[in-house]
Amino acid sequence: MIVDIFGLDLSLTSTGISGNDEILSITTPSKGAERLHLISEKILQIVTQAEKPAVLIEGYSFSSRNSQAHSIGELGGVVRLELWRKGIPFTDVAPTARAKFATGKGNANKAEVLSAISAKTGIVWSGSSADDKCDAWILEEMGRCLAGTARFEWPQVSRSALEKIDWGRIKDHYGT
Repeated sequence: MIVDIFGLDLSLTSTGISGNDEILSITTPSKGAERLHLISEKILQIVTQAEKPAVLIEGYSFSSRNSQAHSIGELGGVVRLELWRKGIPFTDVAPTARAKFATGKGNANKAEVLSAISAKTGIVWSGSSADDKCDAWILEEMGRCLAGTARFEWPQVSRSALEKIDWGRIKDHYGT
């Protein structure tokens, strides 16, 4: 199955998106419903350029204590709804699966994830949105690994994190 894989690390302040050889963050000074709309529209603008897009979205971190939990839930809901409306298959990836893929351990913190991916790939992650872009890139690479188009060789401990992903919606969508 050859599809164009995208990774999304949703955030109200800096949504990371990786796919089609591009890694970027989406920011906006807007607030409320306008911010949700602008972020989801930019995501759709990027993803719909692909012929056969599939999206891996970092799932919610239920253990986080954050006063923005409802707002990030709203963003996640809006993005998932818009992808569904456009007929773009997506699946969620638990933050622990993303961390395990990157480092070999599911409880790795952001610094450990950035360090492991930089060491593996040679990509330098810097700036205020570095972890959002890195997380999106990892999600894309996880999807590529599942699809057989990974850019790097991943050890078994990393690949074992892929077993936690429901790839079925994407497979079903493309009939494979």
